[in-house]
Amino acid sequence: MKKTPFVTREQLDEIVKTYPTPFHIYDEKGIRENAKAVKEAFSWNKGFKEYFAVKATPNPFLIDILRDYGCGCDCSSLTELMLSEAMDLNGEDIMFSSNETPAAEYEYANKIGAIINLDDFTHIDFLEKTLGKLPETLSCRYNPGGIFTVSNGIMDNPGDAKYGFTTEQLFEGFKIMKQKGVKNFGMHAFLASNTVTNDYYPMLAKQLFEVAVKLKAETGAEIKFINLSGGVGIPYTPDQTPNDIHVIGEGVRKVFEEVLVPAGMGDVSIYTEMGRFMMGPYGHLVTTAIHAKHTHKEYIGCDACAVNLMRPAIYGAYHHITVMGKENDPCDHKYDVVGSLCENNDKFAIDRMLPEIENGDLLVIHDTGAHGHAMGYNYNGKLKSAEILLKEDGSVQLIRRAETPKDYFATLDCFDIYRKMGF
Repeated sequence: MKKTPFVTREQLDEIVKTYPTPFHIYDEKGIRENAKAVKEAFSWNKGFKEYFAVKATPNPFLIDILRDYGCGCDCSSLTELMLSEAMDLNGEDIMFSSNETPAAEYEYANKIGAIINLDDFTHIDFLEKTLGKLPETLSCRYNPGGIFTVSNGIMDNPGDAKYGFTTEQLFEGFKIMKQKGVKNFGMHAFLASNTVTNDYYPMLAKQLFEVAVKLKAETGAEIKFINLSGGVGIPYTPDQTPNDIHVIGEGVRKVFEEVLVPAGMGDVSIYTEMGRFMMGPYGHLVTTAIHAKHTHKEYIGCDACAVNLMRPAIYGAYHHITVMGKENDPCDHKYDVVGSLCENNDKFAIDRMLPEIENGDLLVIHDTGAHGHAMGYNYNGKLKSAEILLKEDGSVQLIRRAETPKDYFATLDCFDIYRKMGF
C-alpha cells in the first residue's frame, strides 16, 4: 500500500506561514469517512456503539466529529471524564475503563452516570465502599490469560498483562454483584494491540460470546452488552494490507448469530473502543529539516522530536516519512531522522532510505493521529506543538495552540522565578 499524505506541499507551504512547524494536522474528510464505515459495518446490531478511546487523541474538536456518527467516549482518567462531561456527554455515552483507580475518580464517574468497567475483582468491594452501593449497571474487564493467537500467528500475550479478571474471578464477581443489586451486566476484553488482520475481532467475539452464555447460565446475570474494546490496528508500514472494517463487522455478526442468538441473547449490544483505528491514519506530524550531520552515519535533524511523537523512541515503532515535493524522487539516501532531545533514542527513523533531504524540506511523518500528540511530554523543557484540522473544504482550523514557556512554568507560579520571568 502506497503511503500518500492527505495534505499537499502547496497546502503546507501556506499553512506554515501561519503555524510554524512542528505541528500535528488531522484530516476531517478521512475521519468522517472512516467513522461512517464503522457505523455501517456494525449496523446489524441494534445497540452498537463505538466508544472512542479518548486517550488516543483527547481533542474535543476531533471527538465532536465522531459524535456526528453516534460515538461515545471511553475514558481512563478523571481529566478524560471531565473533558467528556464538558462536551455534554453523560450517562451511557461514557465508558470508564481504568485501572488502579482512585476512589475520587469512581465517585466522579458515578456522579455523571458513566458506565464503570471494573478492572479487578477487589474493586467490587472497593467500589461498594466508595459509593455506598454498587450501580445498577456494571461491566467487568476479562483477561483469560495465556497467549492469544489467530490464524496468522501469535497476536499478544494476555497472561503478561496487568489488566482484568481471571475466568474464575469473573464468574464469582458476577455472582457477588448480582447479590449486591447489580441488574445490568457488561463484559469487556482487550487481548491484543494493533492487529492488522480481519480475524481479530471475530475470534475475540467468539471467545467472549461463549463465556457470556456460560455466565448467564451459571449466574443468572442479565448481560446487556459485550465490549470488544480496541486492538483493531492500522498499517504503519507500506507493505501491510489495511483492515477492512466491513469484513470485520460481518465476521462478528456471523459469530453473534452462531453463539448468542441460539442462547436467547440476540438482544445483547456490541460495543467497541477503538482509538488507533478511528484516528491514527488521519493525522500527520509535520516537521522541518533544519540540520544535516555527517559523522559515522548520515543524520537529518528536525525541529520535531520525541516530545511530539514518542512511539519510535519507546517502542521502536515504524512511522512512514514523506519528503514533501520529492514524492517521486528516488529513495537513494540512507538517513537517521532525529530530533533534538538529549536522548539517543530520539529518532523517528533509523537507516531509512529516503530522497535526498535538504535543510528547509518539509517532512510528513504518517499515522500520528492516535497516540501522537497525546503521548507528548515536556522533557528538556520542550513544548508540545499545535494541532490543526484540515477541513473538508480545504481550509484549516487551529484546534489546539502550541504550548508557550508561560504554560511550561505555570505550575511554578508560587515561586519568585515565575514573577522574574515576567509572567
